[in-house]
Amino acid sequence: MTEAELEAYMDASAAVLEIAIAPEWRDAVRANLALSLRMAAAVAAFPLEDEAEPAPVFTP
Repeated sequence: MTEAELEAYMDASAAVLEIAIAPEWRDAVRANLALSLRMAAAVAAFPLEDEAEPAPVFTP
């Protein structure tokens, strides 16, 4: 996502949620959003078979 797209996404999300992002927080919010999108892309890229089922009990 480009910087302009991140800015537009932040503005649209803030409007939908009816919250204001203070100017001094915009850089931090943008950085967090960019990081979250990179992590989501890594998870989405992980191949799973169609037959994959979640474990019934978490075992570390």
